[in-house]
Amino acid sequence: MTDYVMTIDSDTEDARPMSIKQDLGEGWLDPDFVFDLAGDPYSDFVRAYNGMQDFVKRGSKPQPISVDEIITRRRLSSKRKRKEMDIDEDDDGRGDFDADTQDGIDEEDNRANSDTGNSEAGDPLATSDEDSDGNEDDDVEGSAGEDQVSSDDSDSEGETQAEKDRKIAFFDSEHRPAETHESFFSMNLSRPLLKSIASLGFNKPTPIQAAAIPVALLGKDVVGNAVTGSGKTAAFIVPMVERLLYREKGKKAAATRCLVLVPTRELAVQCFDVGIKLSTHTDIQLCLLVGGLSLKSQEMALRARPDIVIATPGRLIDHIRNSPAFTLDAIDILVLDEADRMLSDGFADELAEIIKSCPVSRQTMLFSATMTDSVDELVKMSLNKPVRLFVDPRKTTARGLVQEFVRVRAGKDSERSALLVALCKRTFKNRVIIFLRSKKLAHQMRIVFSLLGLKCEELHGDLSQEQRLKALQLFRDGQVDFLMATDLASRGLDIKGVETIINYDMPGQLSQYLHRVGRTARAGKQGRSVTLVGEADRKMLKAAIKHSTGEDKVRHRVIAADTVQRWVEKLDDLKAEIAEILKEEKEEKQLRKADMELTKGQNMIEHEAEIYSRPARTWFQTSKEKEKAAATSKQVHETGGDRDVKSKGDNAKPNRDKLSGLSRKAKRRKLAMEEDKELGDERAVNAAIRMAKKSARPSKIGVPLPAKTSNEKAKRRPLRYGSAFERDLGQKPKHQEGIRAKKGDTVKLGKKGGKHKGRKP
Repeated sequence: MTDYVMTIDSDTEDARPMSIKQDLGEGWLDPDFVFDLAGDPYSDFVRAYNGMQDFVKRGSKPQPISVDEIITRRRLSSKRKRKEMDIDEDDDGRGDFDADTQDGIDEEDNRANSDTGNSEAGDPLATSDEDSDGNEDDDVEGSAGEDQVSSDDSDSEGETQAEKDRKIAFFDSEHRPAETHESFFSMNLSRPLLKSIASLGFNKPTPIQAAAIPVALLGKDVVGNAVTGSGKTAAFIVPMVERLLYREKGKKAAATRCLVLVPTRELAVQCFDVGIKLSTHTDIQLCLLVGGLSLKSQEMALRARPDIVIATPGRLIDHIRNSPAFTLDAIDILVLDEADRMLSDGFADELAEIIKSCPVSRQTMLFSATMTDSVDELVKMSLNKPVRLFVDPRKTTARGLVQEFVRVRAGKDSERSALLVALCKRTFKNRVIIFLRSKKLAHQMRIVFSLLGLKCEELHGDLSQEQRLKALQLFRDGQVDFLMATDLASRGLDIKGVETIINYDMPGQLSQYLHRVGRTARAGKQGRSVTLVGEADRKMLKAAIKHSTGEDKVRHRVIAADTVQRWVEKLDDLKAEIAEILKEEKEEKQLRKADMELTKGQNMIEHEAEIYSRPARTWFQTSKEKEKAAATSKQVHETGGDRDVKSKGDNAKPNRDKLSGLSRKAKRRKLAMEEDKELGDERAVNAAIRMAKKSARPSKIGVPLPAKTSNEKAKRRPLRYGSAFERDLGQKPKHQEGIRAKKGDTVKLGKKGGKHKGRKP
């Protein structure tokens, strides 16, 4: 057996593996040992090891493409070309772009006071109540008030008496907290949990925590509503950890007892982090199940039967159906964070499948900043007399939020990009989240900001999970100033220090707007939101103003027309370069995809037996049902929650009921047949009962027809007598198909189908 030791060269200080012989009499080193390859052998070893590690980490998936690398490469190549052509950089429009931009910023800052009407020089948050034309804008000017919103707002909160009665019967009002808790010590929590709470710096419970924790400790179902940033995560994790401290312990009693469902992966990671910190001084185990991470590592964690599972719906159903020995039979507590999003059509099918797997005797808690108390929606969760805890007015913004609106005039929607760049270059330069409607637009604006020298990242569904987490971490650490995001980042994310939220366009739903602006002004701090509002967004603008808290200020920000025009021209000059970058990025993506397919094919050839021996992963829906559910979710998102809008256009036919167009008799017959199919064995009995009832039914009032004999089983057909002239002549009636005869005229066909024999009754 050969032994290996590590020696360090004093000159290079590199650790190199050297072989020795067991016979120490010949010395430590083998004089006959030589390397076959030229150069440093240890460097070859390191390169091979690193290559193996890269392959293990990458697998068959292509590496993500960095836009910054493409932009840097293009800039280096352009500089190299300019040097070869001996052209000074100052004469090139691209080279002095940043200098011109800075000069423009200085000019804009000098005239900022005249644009915004503020008397203080250098105030970056200066606003004005006047429109650029000098006219007062009644829709956004001044603070929010009821007189500024039309009375026929679509988001009216009026309720009928029947709805109020249903809510009184559905909700439980007897278990509301009778006392107000000013401290966590008055809630009778365990010492390990109090120690964890103190280490997190929680000195006083927030209103939703003071209301929800005592009720949740009683095991009651909860429907909670509070503004964003009010501590809803701790409001359900604290009672969950407290109840788990008194669970049965031991290997035989180990089971998953708590389940937390969240709509996005980033929110699941955040809840997992809070749960880990609150259970630091306990023996409670947590597990995170989200897409984009390793399935095998999650399966290994589930084999240990963790006490709390925090998951997104899709990955949880995947593990329920495909991970051995993992079930939800022992779930005692089910929590839905951002429950209104979970109850929407986007997660309706997945949620129904998960609830079917949970025991009926569980405790269910629903929390959201825009939670609804609609009984029809909550009945789907099988809640048992839930306690309604709405500590804040429904659908309101945070108290420390200042809302600003920038008007985009009719026919000038193409200036939105210029308005956004002007805002970010002149006023809002740090800790800004920019929300955009689509993933494609977010990526394009990320390229624009990179070309303009602004540090930014993007966060949307087209990125890998590693890229999404990296972008969030860079923004949290302050390494980038701007984060281009879709509504993926609008739900529940707690990013400390966010100063400004900019909405590139007004969202289609009020709840989406409230969640977006809720990323700032959290936990009692101050924040600011800026929204670009077009002519088609005025209805949503009025709703946003109506649901603002009384202490907030709603302002109208004006950007000078010449400033906007200057940025429009500069962005037009960048369109060709942006198109080239997108083209180059697409080519690299296709090359990496081809490389992935090649690697996948090689793996299929080399490990065919092992791959086909694995059991196929199953899903609770067919591929068509899954596509239909995804299309419905997309339609609800695009139409602002209107499920009745058809995707085929205005001329689409409405859905018809299965009984529409049938007579009452045909409807009864069809319903009876469907009932027979459901009853099965009782089908014959029901048919006999119906036949008996039919035979006992009295005949219609009128002259009875002559009795039929066995030889008179002929069909009756209408006749016509012909013209009046023929009738006057006393001719017999003739049969003509499709022409009615007089009432009471009949005809009998002969036995052999011969001549017609007509008679008058």
